[in-house]
Amino acid sequence: MSALSEKADSPLKKKPPSWSDIWLRNTKPLKHVVFTMPLQSLSPKDPKSQSIIPTFANIDRTLLLSDELLLQILSKLPHLQRNPNSLVCKRWLNLQGRLIRSLKILDWDFLESGRLFTRFPNLTHVDLLNGCLLSPRDSGILLTHRLVSMQMGSGFCSNRKFLEEDLLPVEAVDKGLQALANGCPNLRRLVVINASELGLLTVAEECLTVQELELHKCNDNVLRGIAACENLQIVKLVANVDGLYSSSVTDIGLTIVAQGCKRLVRLELSGCEGSFDGIKAIGQCCLMLEELTICDHKMDDGWLAGLSYCENLKTLKLLSCKRIDRSPGRDEYLGFCPALERLHLQKCQLRSNKSVRALFRVCEAVREIVIQDCWGLNNDMFRFASVCRRVKLLSLEGCSLLTTEGLEAVILSWQDLENLIVVSCKNINESDISPALATLFSILKELRWRPDAKSLLASSLVGTGMGKKGGRFFKRT
Repeated sequence: MSALSEKADSPLKKKPPSWSDIWLRNTKPLKHVVFTMPLQSLSPKDPKSQSIIPTFANIDRTLLLSDELLLQILSKLPHLQRNPNSLVCKRWLNLQGRLIRSLKILDWDFLESGRLFTRFPNLTHVDLLNGCLLSPRDSGILLTHRLVSMQMGSGFCSNRKFLEEDLLPVEAVDKGLQALANGCPNLRRLVVINASELGLLTVAEECLTVQELELHKCNDNVLRGIAACENLQIVKLVANVDGLYSSSVTDIGLTIVAQGCKRLVRLELSGCEGSFDGIKAIGQCCLMLEELTICDHKMDDGWLAGLSYCENLKTLKLLSCKRIDRSPGRDEYLGFCPALERLHLQKCQLRSNKSVRALFRVCEAVREIVIQDCWGLNNDMFRFASVCRRVKLLSLEGCSLLTTEGLEAVILSWQDLENLIVVSCKNINESDISPALATLFSILKELRWRPDAKSLLASSLVGTGMGKKGGRFFKRT
């Protein structure tokens, strides 16, 4: 007994049961609770339980974000992903409209009704050219030009002016310009056709930030409206396009532009008339002009001499000109552009040695000469380019009449030549290259020599079995 009492009084007593032991021993009532809870929560008979615990997957998490924060997120996405994002919901559609800055209008009613400004409130670049055309929407005939594309009906005549008869009236265009000026006060670039002076004045008064303007089918009277746009820096005037529409911009219009837009940096004249006086006025008034593009001009003889008044001109481009200047005058009256760096001739018809000689004389300070697909450029004409002593880059493409002898006679006289590009000039042959010309090629920084497309094709087909006679493939039986 004493031993039992000592054992009972010893400090090694049995531990009290833990909560886990109680849980495992008494599982019967807990099982009832555990199994009944999910049954009650999944039961469709209790609507209160469904409202208390909603499905988290159906909650739109973007509702917690403000419009400004969501706009910043959407603006960081790639441009190709923005259009699909606008289909998510109406809110995203409206926010996506705020990110659009440039738009080409195809439906004029969309502009006049005011839906344009509700859908896209922050537009800065608007193109109204295609919207001003009255063309059938369900026609399968598409007229494509480098300036415009439009659908046409089947009953058109080949002698008609396509766009001239299918344009909105001037009053309707002016009404649309007034709506645009009121809805887009931050407008910076505008493309329009068949507008009047009053319509452009409205844009000039309401949109003080307009910097770029492209006018189609304009004339001298219309150009009075853009004189009020004091901040214009880029202007493109398209007066006449053969087969599409016709209009006239003369020295009067060029003088109006020169006196009203003195901050011009880039000017393009397409299908415009004029003469020495108009070009001279632009050079004297637009002191910041750096780039001048003349496309398919209708100017009088002697206009080349007016380029010498453009003292800060850096780039001169002549595009699709049927003639340069048939009577440029004496060399002492021509002058030259002291700051000119680039001369580009593209798809021009070089018919007269006198005009080509005068052109290179005016551009004698040029550093880059690019001639592409110009008809009539032969050895005699190209020799006049030797007067340009500072040329560093020469690019010739599609000059089929120029030979290796004519090219060598000019480029060997250029001591600063660093880059030479000759592409698709079929009369320039590798077999005619002299040792002096080969030495020059070895010291150039860039040489792209592909004068003959046939030889290039033949070298690329070596080992393929193609380009040979058919006897290899069609054997006699």
